[in-house]
Amino acid sequence: MENYRKFLLLLALSVLIGFVSVLFVLVWVFKWREGLGWDGGAAEFNWHPVLAVTGFIFIQGIAIVVYRLPWTWRCSKPMMKSIHAGLNALAFTLMVISAVAVFDFHNAKNIPDMYSLHSWIGLLVVILHSIQLLLGVCIYLLPSAPAFIRTAAMPLHVYSGIFIFGAAVATALMGITEKLIFSLKDPPYKNSPPEAVFVNMLGLFIVVYGALILWMVTRPQWKRPGEQTSATRESAANEEDSTMAENGAFGNANVEHGGDTRKRNLKVDEMGQRSTM
Repeated sequence: MENYRKFLLLLALSVLIGFVSVLFVLVWVFKWREGLGWDGGAAEFNWHPVLAVTGFIFIQGIAIVVYRLPWTWRCSKPMMKSIHAGLNALAFTLMVISAVAVFDFHNAKNIPDMYSLHSWIGLLVVILHSIQLLLGVCIYLLPSAPAFIRTAAMPLHVYSGIFIFGAAVATALMGITEKLIFSLKDPPYKNSPPEAVFVNMLGLFIVVYGALILWMVTRPQWKRPGEQTSATRESAANEEDSTMAENGAFGNANVEHGGDTRKRNLKVDEMGQRSTM
């Protein structure tokens, strides 16, 4: 791996910031809100930010970057696929529980559902993540999918995974801001009370964590060696096929040219023999 120490530094920093983000959201709900519970009250709603940040931000980020960890390169590809799918399934499960907590709280308090941009984007992210997880398991984890389908679907799979993670970060930022605006009345959010400052710091940690994960996962020099080897072999094979095709075309042209030359020589010889007779 190129810049191995730089990768390890960024990895350690991202894990630390992700862990701090989870710690911050726990401190937030226990210090300024009503803790955690499952009784239809505010304590039940608090599961939503806790599980969303833990699952769709922290765990999903680790799931995205797990292929880049150097000490996993000796693991088999099926094992790494299982780890990747397992982490994403865990993130999805936590997010579903957090969504159930929100709907249950809204029903208990007679609050309308799905009226904010945060809820729209959040539901879209959950749906996209479920589709991504299902297709990923069917195409890459199960051995039944043909190789050409896996190859064709890989760019879309990678892009959609990065997009879903980025959308989850944006949704979390909208959600914590919305919660502060609705909850802080005296003093209001605009006066920057301690809770607002603390939660804004949480938002900054989430942004930095997302940026670090996206940076690590988009660096080609930090790809799993098997991926680079496959790409190199495929490129070499394409070049070889192209060269063989060109050589074959030139060879056919030379054969045809040689045949035409021999035919002309035979005609000249025949004409010469006739003229001497």
